[in-house]
Amino acid sequence: MIDTDKIKVSVDDIGDNHVMTSIDTPLREDAFALDDDLKIELIEEKFREIMHVLGLDLNDDSLKGTPHRVAKMYVKEIFSGLNPDNKPQAALFDNKYKYNEMLVEKDVTFYSNCEHHFVPIIGKAHIAYISSGKVIGLSKINRIVQYYAKRPQVQERLTIQIANELKSILQTEDVAVMISAHHLCVSSRGIQDINSSTITSSYSGRFNSEQTRNEFLQYIV
Repeated sequence: MIDTDKIKVSVDDIGDNHVMTSIDTPLREDAFALDDDLKIELIEEKFREIMHVLGLDLNDDSLKGTPHRVAKMYVKEIFSGLNPDNKPQAALFDNKYKYNEMLVEKDVTFYSNCEHHFVPIIGKAHIAYISSGKVIGLSKINRIVQYYAKRPQVQERLTIQIANELKSILQTEDVAVMISAHHLCVSSRGIQDINSSTITSSYSGRFNSEQTRNEFLQYIV
């Protein structure tokens, strides 16, 4: 016989301990079988049911449009990074000016959502790379961060996904990513600690050198 109490504890522990189960965002094979308009329609219907169960009066002028607003926000905004059609296309350019030092893009502000409780993660990403002969436009770094942030996330996975994407695009292992973020699943529920933040990092290539890594850390303080 299945012990449902043990299953419940296990599920709660995963959420409260922010456990990451995979580097890739967990998606079903048919995740994109529905178009955005139909997804909005279905989510609107389900969210209306949630509001009804909570006892809210959906005839109230302030609330009656909320199910549609939430559904549209989910699909078109805060979870738009789930759709590969929204992935930024980053054109590579030859490093004609022969800049061979570290390039750092710091304080890239992002808003994501914890996949365990669907509440916000608010943070900043610091990115660095050393060109292997190719460069990308600065705004593309920001767009890559935003793309992977706009999905249900775990901070460790977000850090790795950004790093892997940049290494693939730039055709180099010389990439560093550091993220500092506040998790509202920690500050607004559970332990309710409003002061703590979480820091994650990914270093590869020349950034595994202590000297190169320290140079990066000096730039982002």
